[in-house]
Amino acid sequence: MGSGQRLPTEPVRAAATVILWRNAPQGAEVLMGQRGAAAVFMPSKFVFPGGAVDPGDGPEGGPEGVTLRPEAGYLADECVRRLTLLVPDPAPSPTALLAAARRELAEETGLILGPGLANPSLRFVFRAITPPGRSRRFDARFFLAKAEALQNDPEDFSAASAELSHLSWLTLAAARALDLPFITEVVLAEVAALAAGGDQPGVPFFDNSGPTPRFRRIV
Repeated sequence: MGSGQRLPTEPVRAAATVILWRNAPQGAEVLMGQRGAAAVFMPSKFVFPGGAVDPGDGPEGGPEGVTLRPEAGYLADECVRRLTLLVPDPAPSPTALLAAARRELAEETGLILGPGLANPSLRFVFRAITPPGRSRRFDARFFLAKAEALQNDPEDFSAASAELSHLSWLTLAAARALDLPFITEVVLAEVAALAAGGDQPGVPFFDNSGPTPRFRRIV
């Protein structure tokens, strides 16, 4: 390959990830599972449920074919606004990201997330773009949700697909001891601070969209 030629660039796909958490006697717990050893992206790593936004994710998409509206108990207006900032053109709408988050959670764990009764059930807490040179690249939005918003038994994974194995509720300390992707370690630290009652000065954003990595905050 000549010096003037550039290596092919893997396209960046929009993705949504759900961090389910709950309070337990031993402290905050999160739900994680292990990717298969033969997976092209992050094989054998422990991750949160999530995946790429599909064409069917949108106002008409999502689990059970329900029409999803971000303001209808799922996302606060501030989260909706932040999901529209620093995005490429075209970019999925907050509604499409919400649909993808709920769909991926249902597919990979069998758990169905409903709207919050008093407060929105999902909170946009992190964003990261996979660095160049990886087998797959994603622009992933991470959503934090309490287990209380689930519409079914949080211990019942009988309807889960085979994409994630060893689905388990883990303390934050136990989760950190697993074989994790680097970005998951960073997100866990953010979750620990939020579960302890902390707040965010904007949503952290690891931006690898350009030649130089940047850490930004979406405010």
